[in-house]
Amino acid sequence: MQSFLIDRRPTVGSTSDEARRLAAEGAPPGLVVTAAEQTAGRGRQGRGWASPVGNLYASVLLAPAVPPARLPELGFVAAVAVASTLDGFLPEGAIGLKWPNDVLARGAKIAGLLVEQADGMAILGMGVNLAVAPADTPYPATTLAACGAVVTPEMALERLLEALGHALARWEQVGFAPIRAAWLARAHPPGTPLRVRLGGPAAAGVLEGRFVGLDADGALLLATEAGQRRIAAGEVLA
Repeated sequence: MQSFLIDRRPTVGSTSDEARRLAAEGAPPGLVVTAAEQTAGRGRQGRGWASPVGNLYASVLLAPAVPPARLPELGFVAAVAVASTLDGFLPEGAIGLKWPNDVLARGAKIAGLLVEQADGMAILGMGVNLAVAPADTPYPATTLAACGAVVTPEMALERLLEALGHALARWEQVGFAPIRAAWLARAHPPGTPLRVRLGGPAAAGVLEGRFVGLDADGALLLATEAGQRRIAAGEVLA
């Protein structure tokens, strides 16, 4: 199972940018860069990620034993690990998952994930709202504290790395199928109406339909008036 070495910082621009710099200098897989706050945190598509003191910000260097074409599955592996971690602090059923990489608590976003590549490795960035939630987001956001659980970043990181190690090992040894099943168990029920902002090179606005599930590669399956669509890149709006 993957072992981890934690590099703790009081403040960085971005833990993922710092992990990228260290990877270029020869840092090994398993290095975890964590900071009390980020001054230039970011999420998907270059969006800013509010990063005040009190939350968990960490980026992990990984070299998964899978073909490069399967690296997009890593976001689902991480989502399952984060959800499993938060299960330990909240009542059963409180944590849900939204495609492609959002973790929800009671329907509001509590964590985000970002997978990037650098120097032959993957950089897994994770931000979890433990004590502070951003106030200016286009979606509801919450914290563990608001849900009734007071958790330190140190405790959250310890639990999260343990869950991530187990999820990575299962993914590498068994494949994506059990990760996909665990993700779907926390997702929208089949038939849930969704609006999806399309992404990638064929981006074409917003598509509406009903949630069908994930295909074997993690792409979103959406039933629309024109038939079932497979969406490899995009963002669920509702």
